[in-house]
Amino acid sequence: MVKRPAEDLAGEQDPLKAGERPVAIEKSTEADEFEDEFEDEFESEDEIFEAGVDGRPDEEREAEEKRDAMDVDQKTFIPGRDKLLAGESLSPDVSTYQMLHNLTTTWPCLSFDIVPDQLGNDRKAYPATVYAVAGTQAESKKASQNELMIMKLSGLSRMDRGKDDDDSDDEEEDDENESAEPILETRSIPLPSTTNRIRAHQFPPLNSSKPPTTLTASMLENSDVLIHDVTQQLTSFDTPGTIINPQQSKPAATLKMHRTEGYAVDWSPLAPQGKLLTGDNDGKVFVTTGSEGGRWTPDNRPFTGHQGSIEDIQWSPNERNVFATASSDGTVKVWDVRSKSRKAAVSVKVSETDVNVISWSRQNSHLLASGADDGQWACWDLRQWKPSSDGASIIDPKPVASFDFHKEQITSIEWHPTDDSIMAVAAGDNTLTLWDLSVEFDDEESKDTAGVQDVPPQLLFVHYMEMVKECHWHPQIPGVVMGTGGGGFGIFKTISV
Repeated sequence: MVKRPAEDLAGEQDPLKAGERPVAIEKSTEADEFEDEFEDEFESEDEIFEAGVDGRPDEEREAEEKRDAMDVDQKTFIPGRDKLLAGESLSPDVSTYQMLHNLTTTWPCLSFDIVPDQLGNDRKAYPATVYAVAGTQAESKKASQNELMIMKLSGLSRMDRGKDDDDSDDEEEDDENESAEPILETRSIPLPSTTNRIRAHQFPPLNSSKPPTTLTASMLENSDVLIHDVTQQLTSFDTPGTIINPQQSKPAATLKMHRTEGYAVDWSPLAPQGKLLTGDNDGKVFVTTGSEGGRWTPDNRPFTGHQGSIEDIQWSPNERNVFATASSDGTVKVWDVRSKSRKAAVSVKVSETDVNVISWSRQNSHLLASGADDGQWACWDLRQWKPSSDGASIIDPKPVASFDFHKEQITSIEWHPTDDSIMAVAAGDNTLTLWDLSVEFDDEESKDTAGVQDVPPQLLFVHYMEMVKECHWHPQIPGVVMGTGGGGFGIFKTISV
């Protein structure tokens, strides 16, 4: 994965009026010569059609409108494909969003993760609230300013679309309740280096009166992996008077088994006390296990087999001993932590370029998505990945679906948490796209792309985001996506999902 150095970082025409009402003809004094003063000036219905709405032929009126109209480029602009000219900028079409907010931080962040909260699942009310963690990428001369950020975003209101005059008072009152100014609150923990990747893990407390324990794992540019307990920092947002002592800002563990930096970090969803996978640029994967009392035990026997760096790593959502890795050698491998040989069970060549990211479906555990450096991303059915007798790679694997819409590297990919047909994909072309894989390729109706060429019917939405690096669905607010990039964070919900 390529890291981005922090140093780079007319008036509307009046409507046409109807024809002037004919001047009334004075009535004759004779009783048999009565005429209606509102009688049309046209002799027949045919003349009305010929004259048009303003008393002129339609062709004449339309020609004048065309001459007077502004010279507007009607071509569909596709971010990532089309280039802006000097002085041009992009503005979002707010009618396509239910919610859209952007925020900036002192330093950009390569990676972040959304933290589950206690506000309920399947939330649809506004304003929304989101908790997250992120690691900064300060410029090299100011590396001491790097930090782990714990964030609360509140007051995330829906888009103001305006109301008709005949809207009810109840609807206006609801809008007032949903309208709010967005607020960003942060707590920070100093870090010694840039964060390449950060992931959060949460498990319930032994005492129900206490909040759940929230851990973070930060893989740093200096090759260290830091585990922090950020429970107290999160509690302080909603419990006035919460005291955070210096000890609570120190790492619960500092793991030093890696010799090079890396980007691959993942917590097991099936190990409450914490089981962590980390992979580095040497192609090595280590497992670290947590136990009661806050002790962390790394297994110093690495899993090896990739011929390049480990770019991403994912635990199986339903098998506690199985995980998958993506590598710059173009392969995705599936492993079993119980293997004494520390070798992969299955290895599949999925790209001729680096495989930057993978995502395992939470709904269908046999579905795995991958995104590569050439802009292609694909979905795979793991039931077809059968290892040969000699353990060699599968010959000519076939993806369930594959797309080359993006023309720059895929930087993030994630399945929707509750719908196994919806995907979010971020790419180096400054776009974050949403996809619906349930759309059939041979569906005639879905082939209508409004005349825009080379747009797959499965593409639902294109969101422009400068230098976007990572994206995540919110697991408790349906359809809400959050991303991070060179311009800061963005959080939105479209009318499409």
